[in-house]
Amino acid sequence: MPVETAYAKVNLALHVRVRRADGYHALESLFAFCADGDRLTAEARDDGALTLSITGPFGAALGTDDDNLVLRAARALRDAAGIETGIGAGAALTLDKRLPIASGIGGGSADAAAALRLLMRLWDIDPAAIDLSAIAQGLGADVPACLGSVTVFGEGVGERLRPVDAPVDARIGGTCILLVNPLVACPTGPVFRAWDGVDRGALSPDGWRAGRNDLQPPALTLVPEIAAVLAALEALPGATVPRMSGSGATCFALFADECARDRAQEAIRTDHSGWWTLGSILR
Repeated sequence: MPVETAYAKVNLALHVRVRRADGYHALESLFAFCADGDRLTAEARDDGALTLSITGPFGAALGTDDDNLVLRAARALRDAAGIETGIGAGAALTLDKRLPIASGIGGGSADAAAALRLLMRLWDIDPAAIDLSAIAQGLGADVPACLGSVTVFGEGVGERLRPVDAPVDARIGGTCILLVNPLVACPTGPVFRAWDGVDRGALSPDGWRAGRNDLQPPALTLVPEIAAVLAALEALPGATVPRMSGSGATCFALFADECARDRAQEAIRTDHSGWWTLGSILR
């Protein structure tokens, strides 16, 4: 059975430059991806139907109606590829939801991107026959970055992507990371609306460690628990660049090796048993 990982997305830095006339925000972000995430499997259906089952620790919080991003991605891909809804054109999808909902690590976007990659294989679609990036962009701002799930620099609303220089990528790939979430949902819309509108300057891919997440202050006003997570990360031996990812509430810290990361994860679990943690490595 085909399997695809929906890799957890991390905004190593996220600068909000301006609110555009269309209501969206112009962003600059360095996207990176963990080796772990949700898992998606698929089986072909001869009746042409598209179905979705959701399991996993966070599965109960998601619906399987037509608005689910996985099903939207499946329909968009099938339409773009011109596949008729008949024998072999269906799929029974199962999502093992391991990442928290509304957590700033691209869960829904990563799931949609994983569905595109998985169904390209299941339906044997020629990559040259469709514009997969355009399909991804139509599904959401983070989906194009999640489609490749490699370190990239994003601009616009996150859809304009360019590779980072090799030296930057070399410092990111293989880095040990600890993600921590207080298990409080932090919806994206209210966080963006609470941004103060101040442009604090551009982000350079080479300067991401000295960068910031401009959505962190407004997220803190909406979910005060984020402050406790950041304080806990900052107190961990060996932790560097403690920062919030995306619109929150997941925060992260980087570590020099797996032993330091694992000790830090155990300390968080001991002191904050109600929080979610993920120890991983950046791809």
